[in-house]
Amino acid sequence: MGQTKRAKRAIPKPIDSDPSNLDTIDLMTHSISKRKTLRLVALAFAFLLTGATSAFAQDVWTAAPLDAASRPAEVVAETRQSAPGGIPHGLVETHDGGGDITAAWYEAPTDTYRHGILGDAIEASTLLVELPAGAVLSFRLPVTEVFEDLYPRLADLDADGKLEVVTIRSSISLGASVTVYGLRDGILMQLASTAFIGRPNRWLNIAGIARFRGTSRQEIAYVETPHIGGTLYFYEFVNEGLERVGTLRGFSNHEIGSTELRLSAVADINGNGRMDLAVPSANRRTLRIVGFGPGGLTSFASSDLPSRIDKAIAVEGFGKNLRFVVGLENGDVYEIRR
Repeated sequence: MGQTKRAKRAIPKPIDSDPSNLDTIDLMTHSISKRKTLRLVALAFAFLLTGATSAFAQDVWTAAPLDAASRPAEVVAETRQSAPGGIPHGLVETHDGGGDITAAWYEAPTDTYRHGILGDAIEASTLLVELPAGAVLSFRLPVTEVFEDLYPRLADLDADGKLEVVTIRSSISLGASVTVYGLRDGILMQLASTAFIGRPNRWLNIAGIARFRGTSRQEIAYVETPHIGGTLYFYEFVNEGLERVGTLRGFSNHEIGSTELRLSAVADINGNGRMDLAVPSANRRTLRIVGFGPGGLTSFASSDLPSRIDKAIAVEGFGKNLRFVVGLENGDVYEIRR
């Protein structure tokens, strides 16, 4: 099987662009009295004076241009193989580190959900996994749902030695969710899911799966509605369910119509044993770095850029020499470092 060409297709006017979902606040619409406004300002000022600013403190990292010609067109070369089964740009996810599943992919194309957020109106209706002995198991969705995704993700979320399969499952009437599958008594079955977003043509993109909180478990990070004021969520797989452990607003890790889902990167920035996540801001002109600390989830570093990030984000180096490499819409490539 050959390497998938990362490409963007011309699509109809995006459906996933309703500005009504943006998390904005217009104080004028709340008829706040002048006296109450002054009291709120005073409280905010007092809050700052107490030194309780750690959640808002930002280290500004430096962005510098690199030679774009020396990099792959997608910045991070795609090495996964094309998936069989007719899904445009579908890829096979593999796992060589042990466990009960060695590969996963989607097949059975359907056009029942014409959202087109990934460049066409063809989505998958079946998830397949390959076992170490070579057997292949499948899970088929009902006609009211699709996998609005290009490849599953394999990870041992709860450190039990068994792999879970993390997918983007969409309802035709209720939008997307993060849904986890796994093997139970030799059967591939759904184990857990977030709620659907709640309306059709609303999507999410998974940003990373790692030990973000420094425990033996791995959390799933994803951006909900990345095109209309995205919110970054972190969920933990516990007792065959998904529990939310962190939320931050103002992110985007996808360009409408693109098949590139890797607009994020995972690294341990400060060496504390907790993995951190680099994700573009809502307008994709700033790279934001977030992570869990003693006070919970915070956005602790950022770097502004001259154009929107639209390619995979690379991580290079370690410790003080660690840097992120990003590709921009204008064709430039930048490194971002301390």
